[in-house]
Amino acid sequence: MTYTSAMERMRITRLGHKGDGIGAGGVLVPRGLPGEEVEGEVDAGRMDAPRIVTPCADRVRPPCSHFKTCGGCALQHASDPFLGAWKQDVVAAALAARGIGAEFRPIAVSPARSRRRAALAGRRMKKGALVGFHARRSDTVVAVTDCHLLTPALNAVMPVLSDITMAGGSRKGEITFTVTDTLGGVDVVCQGGKPMDPALNAALVTLAHRGNLARLVWNAEQVVQLQTPAIRFDGIAVSVPPGAFLQATAAGEAALRDAVRRAVGDPRRIADLFAGCGTFALPLARGAEVLAVEGEAALLAALETAWRRAAGLHAIRTQTRDLFRRPLQPDELRGLDAVVIDPPRAGAAAQMAELAASAVPVIAAVSCNPVTFARDAETLLTGGYRLDWVQVVDQFRWSPHVELAARFVRD
Repeated sequence: MTYTSAMERMRITRLGHKGDGIGAGGVLVPRGLPGEEVEGEVDAGRMDAPRIVTPCADRVRPPCSHFKTCGGCALQHASDPFLGAWKQDVVAAALAARGIGAEFRPIAVSPARSRRRAALAGRRMKKGALVGFHARRSDTVVAVTDCHLLTPALNAVMPVLSDITMAGGSRKGEITFTVTDTLGGVDVVCQGGKPMDPALNAALVTLAHRGNLARLVWNAEQVVQLQTPAIRFDGIAVSVPPGAFLQATAAGEAALRDAVRRAVGDPRRIADLFAGCGTFALPLARGAEVLAVEGEAALLAALETAWRRAAGLHAIRTQTRDLFRRPLQPDELRGLDAVVIDPPRAGAAAQMAELAASAVPVIAAVSCNPVTFARDAETLLTGGYRLDWVQVVDQFRWSPHVELAARFVRD
């Protein structure tokens, strides 16, 4: 349906998958909530500047002063109980679309100011620099001085990132900063800046010292490391490679780890697939022998180093392997008491098919995409597994992003 500009009044019936309100005729209403009556100009199927005529009971005052301009959060205007119920409904709907029902455990929500890893944008301007997130549906950078998502350490590094943008940024491009709050300080990985030269290198070293950064990497080249950028997985220290994947918050990691432990019970032998740096493999090794499989060798190297330095862990055997192209086969899974699998957003269709054909008693599945999770769950159920329970873990607070853990049992 094609819309032309017109002032309209309508009621929001539901939220879309990106967190927008949806009104009559499928009109998208950013920051509208179900049950609200809104008024505004509709253009191309969107009401980008709605006036809330009748707010619903779930509407709250956004805590962040950047909310109206920043695109980092989509749902600060909604209450926590509403968001928790909505995210659980998103998972339930994805499963129901494939004829799957599920028992849900209580949702786990990370607190505000706990995001320890984020991607920020830096743009050099004629007078100064902008560092922050992009505006909604735009490549414009909104300067952020006090983000209610990020840890205090990540907020505190913003002025240094601005100085780095001035030193190495181009007005024709944009720098992407991947920042991680580690035990040694903030780890900063920069992409998109000017080519390195002696003057820029010297400036970056000075700025790293000024900002007490743990490490600074520029266009894949390490400039300086002042402290070890380490993260603790349930008390086990891991020195992480630059830009390494981590769970977004320590609270979210703990919730997922606890869910995985509940799911697998007390295994003697376990495989951790898409193991990363050892988020699950290292803690599980306190009670079991672990096969950790991961496609990126640098992540497994960090895991192995942490295992050698830690005390009281059972054996961890690692294998660098592309599980999309070479999934573990049923004979390779033989003898395991449980499998943990935490694939990226695309899911793990090939590996799930091999798991469905295996005799593994218990599978703990972690997912960041309810749609691909439902697809993979259907594969396991067709292969004879039962979906015991699902737990939603909301560590991307105020966003439409949904994560979960689930337990599958072969009866």
